[in-house]
Parts: sequence; structure tokens; C-alpha cells
Amino acid sequence: MAIVKYTSKDVALMARMMRAEAVGEGKQGMLYVGNVIVNRAKGDCLDFQNLRSIRDVIFQVQGGNYSFEAVQKGNLFYQRARAAEKKLARKNLNFWRQHPAKYALWYFNPYAPCPPTWYGEPLAGRFKNHCYYEPAAGTCPSVY
Repeated sequence: MAIVKYTSKDVALMARMMRAEAVGEGKQGMLYVGNVIVNRAKGDCLDFQNLRSIRDVIFQVQGGNYSFEAVQKGNLFYQRARAAEKKLARKNLNFWRQHPAKYALWYFNPYAPCPPTWYGEPLAGRFKNHCYYEPAAGTCPSVY
């Protein structure tokens, strides 16, 4: 059963984002980015309230910028979704979750060691270049 409702267009959009954000980190890295996308759609808390679809999550604007850098400056994001990434996106949407992104709402590449917190949120772990952060205990129960 799916974690969030989705259409074939959502699968393609999410697949494009997963590739654009983490193609250099392989399938596992792309799945972790997919976890974050699904968690934001599911969460309805903190910075991610009232996001009702995968499209809402991917095109969310915060502080005048898109939440995902690839929307603004990622030419990979604007290429057609490939079958391999669509398969990964469906896997996420149909409940694949794994540490360190299992409950993560944020990730970034610090080009250095991961800080223990990011905007006050605790580090869940690192995979290759990305550090993953989950909400502090009790602040977003719908993600868990």
C-alpha cells in the first residue's frame, strides 16, 4: 500500500528529482532522496505543512527559493524520467524506508563532515556526500 497517493506523473516527477539530486550516489542515494520527498508529503508539520502531493513537495518555495536546488539549477531535473528511476520512485512511494533517511525531512551536501544538527534538527546519518536530518523528537509525529 502506498504511503501517499500518487499518479504516474508523480512517479515521473519524483524520479527526475531523485536522479537530479543523487545520481552520483547510485540507487541507494536516490532512494534516500525519495524517502525525504515521501516524508515531506506525509509529514504535514514544521516547514512542510499543507503539502498534499508529490508535486507540492517538489515545487515548494521557502524563503523565495525552491526547496530542492535541482528545480532552479538542475538540468538533470528537466530531462525525461528513465525507467530505472521510476522503479525506484515507486519503491519509495510503496513504503521503502531505510536509515539514515527513514524519517528524514532534510538533507544536504556539506562538502565537509556532517554537523551534529542542522537548523536545530538532529543528524540521522550520512550516505556518501549527503547528511540526513530528521525532526527532533515530538516535533513531527506524522513522519514516524
